[in-house]
Amino acid sequence: MRSSRHPPALMLLGTGSNVGKSLIVAGLCRLFADRGLKVRPFKPQNMSNNAAATAQGEIGRAQALQARAARIAPHVDMNPVLLKPEGERGSQVILQGRVAGHLSSGDFSRRGDFLPKVLESFERLCDGADLVLVEGAGSPAETNLRARDIANLGFARAAGVPAVIIGDIDRGGVIASLIGTHAVLDADDRAMIRGFAINRFRGDVALFEPALATITRATGWPSLGVVPWFADAARLPAEDGLDLVRGATARGGALKIAVPVLPGIANFDDLDPLKLEPAVELVFVRPGTPLPGDAALVILPGSKTTLRDLARLRAEGWDIDILAHRRRGGHVLGLCGGYQMLGRTVRDPLGLEGPAGAAPGLGLLEIDTELTADKTVREVMVEHPGSGTAGRAYEIHLGRSEGPDRARAPFRVGERPEGARSADGKVVGTYLHGVLASDPLRRAWLGSLAGGPLAIGEAYEPAVEAALDALAAHLERHLDIARLLELARSRS
Repeated sequence: MRSSRHPPALMLLGTGSNVGKSLIVAGLCRLFADRGLKVRPFKPQNMSNNAAATAQGEIGRAQALQARAARIAPHVDMNPVLLKPEGERGSQVILQGRVAGHLSSGDFSRRGDFLPKVLESFERLCDGADLVLVEGAGSPAETNLRARDIANLGFARAAGVPAVIIGDIDRGGVIASLIGTHAVLDADDRAMIRGFAINRFRGDVALFEPALATITRATGWPSLGVVPWFADAARLPAEDGLDLVRGATARGGALKIAVPVLPGIANFDDLDPLKLEPAVELVFVRPGTPLPGDAALVILPGSKTTLRDLARLRAEGWDIDILAHRRRGGHVLGLCGGYQMLGRTVRDPLGLEGPAGAAPGLGLLEIDTELTADKTVREVMVEHPGSGTAGRAYEIHLGRSEGPDRARAPFRVGERPEGARSADGKVVGTYLHGVLASDPLRRAWLGSLAGGPLAIGEAYEPAVEAALDALAAHLERHLDIARLLELARSRS
């Protein structure tokens, strides 16, 4: 399936997951957009519980950031297949923005069935574009998955898109990972890769020149650049849970906020704005570690598997820690799945997030939740009457929560009250994601927790924009941008 016009397109592959593909695509989107090109990001298949709402449905959060970098609105065609892991049982399938069923862990070879929809989205995205930047997933060296691949070279060959491959030197073994990838690919797949780049380099690049020559001799791929470590990546939303603690504050702060890290944690970029506040010490609490007793606030973030995470929270003893925190007068904030956990009961009668069942919640809010098949995905304008502030937010959730504490909803969306609040005001829950990105709302709320004004940090949205601009400049200095554009224009 090809369009009558083939705009330039280039695919960025990686030698593995978390090598920096998402951020490099975002930086290139900003770079080429600032050159006046109509740039579109595209990821055929993503696996992440960090999702974003668009006007048409949900996509991976990384593609929403890339769309922002390209100075355009996000669209479901930018990420036609989103797999949202649900523990060991498999993943929920989001196809072109909407729930389309589940894939069990033994059924992942069926992903190839989605290729027609992937190509359909790609063709629509190409229409009117000057350049499409495609991000791969994982590694093309996973030859056991190649026959039904839609995420890497399977897509590249179906769409006739040339590729470059990125290796992450920070994790070690980058020479072997690039040469090894070349070795396991068949000849036709190798031919789609036109060069390589090294990411996250520290030190004197001149010392790595012999290694670049070694890689080129072994693979025939030219080097397209060595990208030094980019510290401001911590200011941009992370896609992978492995990056969750990246940029978390290690400094002491007037306000300590504790976040228990559960297996199904989702939309954890909700917490990113807190990292920029100098008065906040953000502590991610790993399994096996108690919640700090001196925290002013505990945040239960979103979850893709609420009942499973609620059981894990109890297994870790964090429920006891949270109840003790409340007895000391501490505050608790629940976001989406975390909001559901704060109530009296959580029911999943249809088994939408795992085996059908129900469990008592933490009982900190007088609400009850039942998961239903209808999924809410929308962007909204939100008001916080308590501080007289407003901002943008989004919702991505299953189910409804009802009960007496809804009468004290902390937010309003239009005429609709949203969320719930305890009688003493110290426990708050909401389905809204992104509310902490509103600087006035976040600061008014943090000040209320601290009992007075706090030191003001950076404004969140301008900080993201500045980081994207800096990332584009960083890539322009260290990658062969002219050669990348030339490769994109060679699309067959």
